[in-house]
Amino acid sequence: MPGGGKSIFSIKGVIRVRSEQRGSGELPGNYLYEIPAECPYGLDHLAIYRQAYSPPLSGELFDRLLAAGYRRNGNTIYAMACTTCRGCVPIRLAVADFKPNRNQRRVWSQNSDLEISHGPMEVDEERLALCQHFLNVRYPERDPERALQRQLGGEQRFARAVDYYSGFFLSAISETYEVTYRLEGRLVGLAVVDVTPQACNAVYFYFDPELARRSLGTFNILHLLKLCRRIERPFLYLGFWIEEVASMSYKARFKPHQLLRDGHWQVTFA
Repeated sequence: MPGGGKSIFSIKGVIRVRSEQRGSGELPGNYLYEIPAECPYGLDHLAIYRQAYSPPLSGELFDRLLAAGYRRNGNTIYAMACTTCRGCVPIRLAVADFKPNRNQRRVWSQNSDLEISHGPMEVDEERLALCQHFLNVRYPERDPERALQRQLGGEQRFARAVDYYSGFFLSAISETYEVTYRLEGRLVGLAVVDVTPQACNAVYFYFDPELARRSLGTFNILHLLKLCRRIERPFLYLGFWIEEVASMSYKARFKPHQLLRDGHWQVTFA
């Protein structure tokens, strides 16, 4: 894949230093419990989260959990255990096997003017403002009354972004970093990424909705694949893929990809 963007930080050294400080906590199966909730993806099924609050994990244990289909939400490890739906399918890319298609090469070239940085997670007004704007445009609050209460109650103007950072992005159980994308110095995208001995795990990506024509979500995955090659991680985990959810269709366009079905990772070329 052709080069693009400017990387101004080497993540490899940071990983090596911080890995020496990690715990080797275990996550016994009997710590897991199930919580029913409304489907977060808008499907007409009751969602059931099989989850546990986790101690700090060794990279090796986190690798095994990712390979078993688990995800991370803050300091909670979870998998979907819905009884009436099997729509959430874990998806990952084997870095050595991936070949960009014509459109992905175009997206890479189109975004070659972005400056890319890697480093420890940070929280500041610039990041919160972009995250809040992304959430407001892409995922408006479902409860208009609650949104009005936030406004009238004088709650922090970045309240939703703060919730995402404190409850979802930040982690004490894994090696977590950010990848920032800037256009002429302005932050236009940020990826939250866990790094294990065998993989990069894409936790979340938010971006400037006004730059939708740049396909920044696709570009982010292309860059994370490049990062995986540079730091010698054979897998990139992309979370869940749901066939019925149109906003997730871009994940399946990365081929070949692997889907976890019936306990086995199956390679898919189509």
